[in-house]
Amino acid sequence: MKTETIEYRDGDVTLKGFLAYDERQSGKRPGILVMPEAFGLGTHAKQRAQRLVELGYVAFAGDPYGNGVEAKDLQEAMKLAGPLTQDPTKFRQRGRAALDRLAAFDQVDATRLGAIGFCMGGTFGLELARDGAPLKGVATFHAGLQTQRPAVEGQVKASILVLTGADDPFVPADQVVKFQEEMTKAKVDWQVISYSGTVHSFTNPDAASVGNPGLAYNKRTDERSWRAMASFFEEIFRA
Repeated sequence: MKTETIEYRDGDVTLKGFLAYDERQSGKRPGILVMPEAFGLGTHAKQRAQRLVELGYVAFAGDPYGNGVEAKDLQEAMKLAGPLTQDPTKFRQRGRAALDRLAAFDQVDATRLGAIGFCMGGTFGLELARDGAPLKGVATFHAGLQTQRPAVEGQVKASILVLTGADDPFVPADQVVKFQEEMTKAKVDWQVISYSGTVHSFTNPDAASVGNPGLAYNKRTDERSWRAMASFFEEIFRA
């Protein structure tokens, strides 16, 4: 497996993404964008990108903030994320920059693109879908589901898979219901899987280190949700 840091741009911001692919394979393959948690592009998202390569995809983990910046704690993460998440145009543009870079790689079939994301990274994927990005599918893990610009019928090209914790205090049940209503109204092909006994950041083994009881790793849910994602992409890329 080959991995490398790739510089790309969003306007005047220099971003540093992480590309992973199997250099032994020839021909173009589906490409999957990986967007990280609010802490920035770190080990967690990079490892997930490498796991996607093991499933046969080219993966590109995007940089949400520029220059590969990673937050030292939750307070800094929220400070970094705020200017992006509060501006839908800027947020979607930052995601598009990463998706466009993924589509441009020689190894990638630009007609078969997907996206996954964790927490804020999952929200990136959903906002790209709402914006009509050329994605076959978006799978999110413990993502925020709210938006300032709801999906419009006929605009969303992607199938959507939301993987969420039933006890997530940051993504409560009413937010999930509103998301489902939004997607149904827009006639989107959507699925939501809610996992019992599961709070936020359930895929990240280091989640508890933040010191917030609403964030905790859940091994069983992590494994179940990854299998669900793998099945989802296998289906949409086979079609």
